[in-house]
Amino acid sequence: MSDSFDLVVVGGGSGGVRAARIAAGFGARVALVEAARLGGTCVNIGCVPKKLMVYGAGFAETFQEAAGFGWSLDGTPRFDWATLVDRREAEIRRLNGVYRSLLVNAGVTVIEGFGRLVPGGVQVGERTLQAGTTLIATGGRPRVLPIPGWELGKTSDDFFALRAQPRRVVVAGGGYIGVELACIFRALGSEVHLVHKDPQLLNAFDVDVRAFFSEQIQLHGVHLHTRHTIERLDRRGDSIVATLDDGSELPADLQLAAIGRVPATSGLGLEEVGVDTSPGGVILVDEQFQTSRPGVYALGDCIGRVQLTPVALAEGMALARRLFGGQPDATVDYDLIPTAVFATPQVATVGLTEDEAWHRGEQCVIYRTTFRPMRNTLSGLPFKTMMKLVVCAKTDRVLGLHVVGPEAGEIVQGFAVALRAGATKAQFDATIGIHPTAAEELVTLRTPVPPMHG
Repeated sequence: MSDSFDLVVVGGGSGGVRAARIAAGFGARVALVEAARLGGTCVNIGCVPKKLMVYGAGFAETFQEAAGFGWSLDGTPRFDWATLVDRREAEIRRLNGVYRSLLVNAGVTVIEGFGRLVPGGVQVGERTLQAGTTLIATGGRPRVLPIPGWELGKTSDDFFALRAQPRRVVVAGGGYIGVELACIFRALGSEVHLVHKDPQLLNAFDVDVRAFFSEQIQLHGVHLHTRHTIERLDRRGDSIVATLDDGSELPADLQLAAIGRVPATSGLGLEEVGVDTSPGGVILVDEQFQTSRPGVYALGDCIGRVQLTPVALAEGMALARRLFGGQPDATVDYDLIPTAVFATPQVATVGLTEDEAWHRGEQCVIYRTTFRPMRNTLSGLPFKTMMKLVVCAKTDRVLGLHVVGPEAGEIVQGFAVALRAGATKAQFDATIGIHPTAAEELVTLRTPVPPMHG
């Protein structure tokens, strides 16, 4: 078998697999190198298994709601962590097989092993793959807490290896991953403490979203320790104790760090072949994903732009089209990327936050509503929903849309199309809502609220 390829992809995650498949579809001879399971972070230890855990955890609240709608449950519902994990892993193995079939059926040669860049190609064990073009799509790995005793703790990746549910959990980090895992544990009955160095959670989100979400997550039973950091971990009997910066202590069965991710670029031989990286390991690329080494490209989480699976997919598609599909203008538009946090409650957003709009020089009109979802009127649960629009005062264009509440992700995905199309507030107002739904609130907002910046 020839070891000469038009494209060698190092990394079998979302971006790498997409680039490999599309390039092969254009007739390129493609090899993909992966040392672990196909599908990368998203399929194996990220979006997919996390969402399955979210679904599992959601039944706890559903059972709680049911009594208000006339249902009576015989006895107390019981949850078995191992059963959910086994079912989840069976689905992940199925998806691993699907990814392999998609690649093989597209004509991609899948090579198992750790790929290291060498002049002219990629070395995998004793085998050297000659590459006309090399693509690095190795993703990221969890950042660890640089504190004494950290070896007693776990990272977010380790969450998916847990075979038993911890009774007490301390989560360090108030971003996407931290709040999602904290909410899964809490819904399934664990005592959860979340430690975050800033005053509110979800730093990159709109200020109203952050304040409302921080309030709601506490109603769901998560204990917040904001404006604090963990300084050390110690083993005391059966507990692992986190000591905070104020001297207070949080004993737990699991100390979990979710403080962000860093590029998984160590050991790839980048420096040896002349691929420039930042001090943190981010691979430096231009607008066309070209690195400092001619013929070597990089995309996805390892380039440190937008660490989201659909973005990596778009990047892989664009690169393959440009290099092998005769589409030199193929690119990725990073504006108006919708995103969601699958916590309890859900958060979803598209476009600018109020603060971002102000810093960009926009004069904005702000619309915001907070209400109790209809479902909670009979269930008696205290949780609320918040929705917000950021509108340009001059053009009437909707610049940002933010939702905190049930099914936020599903709601915002649809409205993201409207924002991409340049929808105005007048067009929102002219749209007839579907009644009764929560989403109709976004087309019935009429009264502005005072903006953050006058």
